[in-house]
Amino acid sequence: MLFRAPEAHSRSFVKAVSWRILGSIDTFIISYFVTHQLVFAASIASVETVTKICLFYFHERVWAVVPWGRADKTVQAAAPTAAETAPGAAVAEPA
Repeated sequence: MLFRAPEAHSRSFVKAVSWRILGSIDTFIISYFVTHQLVFAASIASVETVTKICLFYFHERVWAVVPWGRADKTVQAAAPTAAETAPGAAVAEPA
């Protein structure tokens, strides 16, 4: 395993793709409203740096509440608790 992260690689990949799409839309909108020209690329790059930092923060906060693909959620559902594995533990009957 390359990274020991509490999320699936597919989740990390989808997050990376969605972040790049969001960043590209951000760049296009700023470029269009600021200049309509390529001449001012340096000024756009400086504005984009700040906006992408802010957008990344909010993007990560939104993904933090999405349970899809999170290893910590699937492990909790599959693994028994310490009380369930203790000798003499009562077995819960299905409702």
